Amino acid sequence: MTAGPLDGIRVIELAGLGALPFGSLKLADMGANVVRVERTADVPADRAPRRHSSWDRGRRSIAVDLKHPDGVATVLRLASTADVFLESFRPGVTERLGLGPDDVMARNPRIVYGRLTGWGQKGTLAPTAGHSLNYEAITGVIRAIGPAGGPPVPLLQIIGDFAGGGLLMAYGVVCALLEAQRSGKGQVVDAAMVDGTMSLLAPYYGMAQSNFHTEEMGANLFDGGAPFYNVYETADGKYVSVAPIEPHFYALLLDKMGLSGEDLPGQNDRAQWPVLRARFAEVFLTKTRDEWCTLLEGTDACFAPVLTFNEARTYPHHVERNSFVDDRPEVAISPRLSRTTGDPHAPSPAFPGADTDTVLSDYGFSVSEIAELHERGAIR
Repeated sequence: MTAGPLDGIRVIELAGLGALPFGSLKLADMGANVVRVERTADVPADRAPRRHSSWDRGRRSIAVDLKHPDGVATVLRLASTADVFLESFRPGVTERLGLGPDDVMARNPRIVYGRLTGWGQKGTLAPTAGHSLNYEAITGVIRAIGPAGGPPVPLLQIIGDFAGGGLLMAYGVVCALLEAQRSGKGQVVDAAMVDGTMSLLAPYYGMAQSNFHTEEMGANLFDGGAPFYNVYETADGKYVSVAPIEPHFYALLLDKMGLSGEDLPGQNDRAQWPVLRARFAEVFLTKTRDEWCTLLEGTDACFAPVLTFNEARTYPHHVERNSFVDDRPEVAISPRLSRTTGDPHAPSPAFPGADTDTVLSDYGFSVSEIAELHERGAIR
């Protein structure tokens, strides 16, 4: 096992969905000691191992009844010696439980309290439900993605939940941890997925302001409008991508496609992009995806085949870089550090609450205290 750069950092995570475990995974991958607090009702009666998700690794699980006063007291005691506390409830919920920032930081003024929500801690929409698609909708991102004349396209939760939510939360937590080392004081990280989505779109707000990116879908440089930054179907019904923005890379692509001597519209003649795109589409339909790979992979034509998730697992470049963890559908730790690499093989909890007694013991609870908490129903 190789320690990561966050080795020794203790994280208490109140179990949540999607974005929160993805964000805490980023911390766990870098070596943080993450303890997930799950509901006692989620502990399986037979204690049978469950099939873990791809964001379970590198943490231990305890089951605590947060509606039981002794359960709340247990979590506060854990937080008193932790470095980070994470939650993703709607605004005000942890305060009502007795686990809000004031409650936790009264026990531990140095702790970083991470709050991950969709809409943020304040604002008109803050108390309402939402999902990744909604945050992507009101920030303009899905309105900018879709075919010309077609509807906007949902984005798999990548922008709102994972990049704009979990990843941005992890970034904020690490920033706050660094500052706490200097000041000796913790702080609250208000990580809103709508804010994170907007931060990822910052370059596009600038491009829209200058009219470099217009409101017309499928007509811009990076949205499928440009024939040289696009996806094309091949003879076998599969797809390839090309993205040679720079003129010398574009010239190479034309040469490889057999078009260098043809009288084509200029690369940046936007009015003629539909004509050029149609010609590209015609040529790419003359070969299979694998034939185009043979011709273009390994060149500077800015080419790549469009793969399915399963195909990506066996793609040679990913295999050479060990981009997946053994035979599991889990990706390797990223970014890759040269010395404190972290451990991609860190185990996942066997089931919710599997590590309750061990974790409490590690945090200073005596055998009799643990037994009493079990007897009172505060933990499982």
